[in-house]
Amino acid sequence: MKREVQIFLTAVMFYTRIPCPAWIDHDERHLNLSTKYLPVIGWIVGGMYAFTILGAAYLFNPAVSIILGLGVSLLLTGAFHEDGFTDVCDGFGGGWTKERILIIMKDSRIGTYGVVGIVVMLALKLTLTYELFIAMEAREFFLAIVSSHALSRLMPIGVISTNTYAREEQDMGKAKPVATGISSFSLVAAMVFALTPLMFLAASNGSVVLWTIVPMIVVTSYLALYFRKWIGGYTGDCLGAVQQVSETTFLLSIVALWKFI
Repeated sequence: MKREVQIFLTAVMFYTRIPCPAWIDHDERHLNLSTKYLPVIGWIVGGMYAFTILGAAYLFNPAVSIILGLGVSLLLTGAFHEDGFTDVCDGFGGGWTKERILIIMKDSRIGTYGVVGIVVMLALKLTLTYELFIAMEAREFFLAIVSSHALSRLMPIGVISTNTYAREEQDMGKAKPVATGISSFSLVAAMVFALTPLMFLAASNGSVVLWTIVPMIVVTSYLALYFRKWIGGYTGDCLGAVQQVSETTFLLSIVALWKFI
């Protein structure tokens, strides 16, 4: 039990800025095992995001509340996945060979492609969140936001389980730490964690909301194939990009489907 707690706290330490006990160290084995808890990290981040919006709405208008909620979520994660998304935009936008793409993605500076990509992504997420806030009751909104974060963190796990890490061994120490494998048991556990909030939403609003998973799988599959074509697999930045794109895809899907509920 203590080991499992340590594995969970490894996920908290690596994927958020939430303080963890001093005895939690950077163990590569625990990092790989902690991958199954990525959707649970989505519960935490998405829950705080939604809770902040709903609480702030008592004092401010919806637009201000949503921006405050986004700020809290970015503080919780340190913009971990957003950073990966911008690096992917720069790398694949400016590189034409595997070597060049990987070099650009390791560069800490952000370029034009990254700026444009993250601005469009954040604008989409803010606008879609506003649409959900206006259309849904508080409970429905909370579950939808938590689902977006939990399910979008399941998608990179699918990429890990079906693809290989793209960087050479000598480059791994210079790149961001990243999980490079997951067992069948952990994959099933991650799926259960990810689907739980959506199942609660479906229980009160109909099974049609489950269809939001399909576009996420399609988009994730396309990105995995794209990464495999250009760099032979994935990197940590690629996983961050998958999370961001699939989160936005979920929001697009639920906003569209909600018109028929």
